[in-house]
Amino acid sequence: MGANGIVRRVDGIGERSVNGTLAGLLSLTSDAVIAFDGFGKVLLSNAEAERLFAGPAEGLLGCDVRMLFPPAVGVVPDAPFSLESLPFSCDGSSATLTCQGADGMPVTLTLRCSRVSSPGDTLLLVAHHTVGEQQAQREHDRLVEELSRANNRLSGTLKIVLDTLDSKDVTTLFSRVLEEITETMEAFGTVFYVAADDGYHLRGTSSSLVGADVARYMPQGRMIERLATQAGRSLRLRVLAPRGDALRQGRLARREVVNEETREVYGISSRVLPPFVSFIAVPVWFGSHVVALIEVGWKQVHPTRGDDAELLDAVARYLSVQLVGAFSTMRAQHEQRLGEAAAVIRGHLMGEGGLERDGLRLAAVEAAGELDATLVPMRAAGDGHYVAELPDRGPVSLGGDLERDLEGLLADVPVERGAAPSVGVHVLGTGSPLASWLREMGEPCIGALVDVGVIAGERRMGMILRHIDAEPLDDLELSFLSRVAQGARELSLGDEERRQDKRISQALQTGMRNELQRVPGISARGIYSSATQAAVIGGDFYDLIRLPHHHACVIMGDVSGKGVEAASVSAAVKTALGAYSWQGLSPARMVRLLNDFLLGFSRLETFATLFVGIVDLSAGTLTYCSAGHPPALLVRSAAGAGCDVSGEIETLDVQSGVVGAFHEMSYQNGCVRLSRGDMLLLYTDGTTEARAKDGAFFGEDGLRDAVMREAPRGFDGILDRLLETLDRFTDRRLEDDVAMVCLRFDDVGAPLPAAAVPPRR
Repeated sequence: MGANGIVRRVDGIGERSVNGTLAGLLSLTSDAVIAFDGFGKVLLSNAEAERLFAGPAEGLLGCDVRMLFPPAVGVVPDAPFSLESLPFSCDGSSATLTCQGADGMPVTLTLRCSRVSSPGDTLLLVAHHTVGEQQAQREHDRLVEELSRANNRLSGTLKIVLDTLDSKDVTTLFSRVLEEITETMEAFGTVFYVAADDGYHLRGTSSSLVGADVARYMPQGRMIERLATQAGRSLRLRVLAPRGDALRQGRLARREVVNEETREVYGISSRVLPPFVSFIAVPVWFGSHVVALIEVGWKQVHPTRGDDAELLDAVARYLSVQLVGAFSTMRAQHEQRLGEAAAVIRGHLMGEGGLERDGLRLAAVEAAGELDATLVPMRAAGDGHYVAELPDRGPVSLGGDLERDLEGLLADVPVERGAAPSVGVHVLGTGSPLASWLREMGEPCIGALVDVGVIAGERRMGMILRHIDAEPLDDLELSFLSRVAQGARELSLGDEERRQDKRISQALQTGMRNELQRVPGISARGIYSSATQAAVIGGDFYDLIRLPHHHACVIMGDVSGKGVEAASVSAAVKTALGAYSWQGLSPARMVRLLNDFLLGFSRLETFATLFVGIVDLSAGTLTYCSAGHPPALLVRSAAGAGCDVSGEIETLDVQSGVVGAFHEMSYQNGCVRLSRGDMLLLYTDGTTEARAKDGAFFGEDGLRDAVMREAPRGFDGILDRLLETLDRFTDRRLEDDVAMVCLRFDDVGAPLPAAAVPPRR
């Protein structure tokens, strides 16, 4: 008999078949069966023996057989083992013995023990209850227990199917299902891994495992997943108690795991074992590929059954289709989140000082934080030498071999004027000399080397790293790093390119100067205040267009960003809206067409907020569409008091989404009646988001209070007075451009023939 099984070879029968046959026989018999060697060590026990004898908590396997029988049940004998010390003979004859059962109560057993013909000294013990009534009652209890368990398993399986049927929610599949599997199997917890090209990545655990030491990543070919894949079905496994010599070595790098069906024993790295003693490893197949691995386990030795494994296989077959759809959704969500993070980091780099050394470092720290990784900045120290700023040790110079490895990885980034910007993102695997060196230093060691090239005369590079036990960076994360680095590279334009952008912006500003056309029946004023002293155009704009038949179109907008992109988008928006207004379209229709136009126009993530209003002076109405723009204010005139205002303010609060961000955005019209002397105030968010020195916002309430205070003083000069109020509030330190337009409706309700009023589509 060997340590890894009962039978190693039988003529005409394969070793695995013999083990499987023997394991099946032991699970079917109602007798307790124990095999032990000439030193008294238990080599094999079936489930009936585990239930019958009062053995150690971790199971009978490996214990001294004398602990199961009088005179000292549960006590490890000090004397060396001998067959004569057993309370029964080993010649195959029957004996009756009173022992302590697993329930702590005395039990009378009939047993037989005999030697087994094998290369080693091996004995086989078979035992059962002596009293027939006891045995019958026990068999009845066992059958009732099995029926109850079967009903519970069936109920739990149906619940999993019903709760996840056609579910598109990844959270449901990765949390609720794990809880229901745990409950159905009456287990301690459940662990869920997703298969990828490089290994298995942890994607969920049941709530009972919060804070538990669960491997976040298992490389390909590290036993458990390979064994389950080779078997093609669930495996019932148990972690054996460590032997004394293994304990004396200190930390257990490897543990022995026994296959409960074949009794084979495997040596498996402790890092990839789940926090269980007994567990079932369930491969989830989709076609001919394993897409996931589920591990259901118990903290103590738990007798698992073949039908438990078969039930979990059935659950896995059902979940496989659901999981594949969930993986696709999860990947899309991960890609979207990284895309949004890259856009935010780019925005920070576009800010003031963003391309300076500290700005680039902060962007790199943001990128590393998004990936749950650590940034290790690197710099060239001259003469081909490099220095890495390690998290724990600080700046460390690289040696010759490491520098040669680094030189082999560094990207050849063109830096000549006019050259296409490019960056290098290189994977650092466990086999890289740099990764090995970092691991020996106790630092994070797997990830990527990012080379941005020369910016402001200095080579910018760094490593984004995770610890050895963490997941390697996947393709989406590497693409994210490339996008961030490429964005930094593209923004590192020289002085000549920036001056050229400034000249283009100034030319666009001249060509799209804000103006308010003269419209009979409307008094109009506009004001624009830039937050910067530099003559670089921002995204705020406004317009008033005179239309036939006593109509007019008023426009105010704010395009995200500054510079050439914002200027070109602003010019395009004004031109398009001017053309749409002459076609007799409703404001919502105009904005809807503009949204489709902008999504195909802008190269960058540029969007706009807009207020578009059509004034019908004959009907006395204002039809408007406010697309993500701050709500306009309508100051009512006093009834019967000419053009004086009453100070009553209405907020035009029919709101729609921004323009140029998403396809299929919904836009809607709002409509309000106009009276003679009413004033309409439009403004951009730079007005309400202006800040005082203490950080307080001017806000919509501040603007309303200022309008209520200034409106009674008359229309003339109202915008100048509002801007003075803002300057006092901010101590003349605006953080964003401010644009305001005020219209007073002087002639409303003049009759027109019905045929002269153009329709709105």
